[in-house]
Amino acid sequence: MAGDLTAIQQIHVSVTDVEASVAFYRDILGLEHLFTVPGRPMAFFDSGGVRLYLAVPEDEAYRSRPVIYYAVDDLEAAYARTIGRGAPSLSAPTMVHRDADGELWIAFVSDPDGTPVGSPSSAQHRRCDGFGHG
Repeated sequence: MAGDLTAIQQIHVSVTDVEASVAFYRDILGLEHLFTVPGRPMAFFDSGGVRLYLAVPEDEAYRSRPVIYYAVDDLEAAYARTIGRGAPSLSAPTMVHRDADGELWIAFVSDPDGTPVGSPSSAQHRRCDGFGHG
């Protein structure tokens, strides 16, 4: 309906140093840097169609500390690549849930301001056909 909320368009992440944060989100995480606002402590990225807005908040009422989870195809490889590019590790890939349908794994690194950045990965259980083949 007109006027109803539909999808997330933009997420704000408070930072203290826009240049360091741009380098982290662009060079370490590999997000597409859209632009930095000249003369303002603001930068924008694209993350799968959701705009990520990094800024030094002008007012404490707008300070954010979100934990954002980014989709990855291969959690172990993405974690190793991110750590290899210099991201501080908060938690190596860890299984946090298992049921009959699969497993949920999560890993965390930290951005320059200490904000956790997570990546979840779901894996379906391999079903054995009785002959040792998955």
